[in-house]
Amino acid sequence: MDVTDSRAMSDSIRTQRLVAADLRHVWHPFTQQQGWPTDDPLVIESADGIYLTATDGRRYLDGVSSLWTSVHGHRVPEIDDAVRRQLDKVAHSTFLGLTHEPGIELAAKLCESAPAGLTRVFYAGDGSSAVEAALKMAYQGAAQRGEERPLYVHVEHGYHGDTLGAVSVGGIDLFHATYRPIMLRTEMIGSPGVRRDGQSPADRAVEVVAELREVLARDGARVAAVIVEPLVQAAGGILTHDASFLRGVRAACDESGVPLIADEVATGVGRTGTMWACEQAGISPDLLILGKGISAGYLPLSAVLATEEIYQAFLGRYDEFRTLFHGHTYTANPLACAASIANLALMESRGTLAHARWIGEELGTGLKPLVDEPGVVEIRRVGTMTGIQLGFADGSPFPSSLRTGFAVAQAARAGDVILRPLGDVVVLMPPLAIEADDLRLLVDVTMDSVRRVLADRL
Repeated sequence: MDVTDSRAMSDSIRTQRLVAADLRHVWHPFTQQQGWPTDDPLVIESADGIYLTATDGRRYLDGVSSLWTSVHGHRVPEIDDAVRRQLDKVAHSTFLGLTHEPGIELAAKLCESAPAGLTRVFYAGDGSSAVEAALKMAYQGAAQRGEERPLYVHVEHGYHGDTLGAVSVGGIDLFHATYRPIMLRTEMIGSPGVRRDGQSPADRAVEVVAELREVLARDGARVAAVIVEPLVQAAGGILTHDASFLRGVRAACDESGVPLIADEVATGVGRTGTMWACEQAGISPDLLILGKGISAGYLPLSAVLATEEIYQAFLGRYDEFRTLFHGHTYTANPLACAASIANLALMESRGTLAHARWIGEELGTGLKPLVDEPGVVEIRRVGTMTGIQLGFADGSPFPSSLRTGFAVAQAARAGDVILRPLGDVVVLMPPLAIEADDLRLLVDVTMDSVRRVLADRL
């Protein structure tokens, strides 16, 4: 046995031991644990640039940005150095009644980049916790103005996280139906991203905005907020919609005096080709939720950006108890804030937004040959956010037992590319730093994997 064979055997034994230990103790999110051992689990050991290295020694292109978070890739010297410098000062200090320079600086930069009118930053830890904060801001703010507004309006196929408030305003039955008896009171309007045959995105936008107007005409005085995902319903299957939908929602909210919450956890920080997806519709929400890419995939951080009007509703004497009694131990963690500041600086110096637009165009061009492939129902894309919907020619889905999207991801893994599908929607969400050769690899491996799997399904 030569040295290479010996190393490979050692790596294999180590991987098996790690997986065995995982199976004894770990419960993974969004993972069916009973079947996971047969899915050939991959153990990630290190990373560099846009590649992940597993304990089997193989390098894999990070085709989904480590769940839509990586901006510049992994082990970025400028961000690494920023975190180390902050580590030499303080790793964590509570933000409850105290403050620190990274939290202050990042808040100022976020307000500079935000749609007009958003002037206040409330930090949270992840997308779900930021959604919870926004929902409570909308409700408590109204209550402190003497209004009882216990109702929220949300969108079918929407996803805003997994805590109960976030689940309440979600619209994906697979994820949310079980919890309906213990949720907030809501009204759901249709998805602007689900169209009838031949219906244009603009016509569908008009139709759903009309639904919203009906709800607000009936219940507007009881509605705390309307919450939407701008341009792309990401976890819903990369469902895209016309920007006129956002403009219509903004107008309907203004007419009814109802705050608009824009959940940009997935769509923000350049994913759609602009810093915030709302920019492409020319609107400003009353509350904007951000997360994922803000720290470039380094550390958990999210935030709610609010208007001055909403902020003012929480000001008063101590004995009036108008405080937002909401927060978390690691709110505004200094290391996460330092990483985020470095991320924003790099985005500016490297022209990341323009590069993201180029990535999107290249993805669209590169995947075009798949459009007429039998078994490909539709390819949906805004900026870099791309979903390839698989199914039968009439648009009906493959049996879920076939796990067609998962099979494509496994085939891509054989080509050294990591994908994570949403059911039978194959998602491409590369780091915003990906360059031409790696982007070509991602597209080629994805197309080859789709074709090979579909050949067994049709």
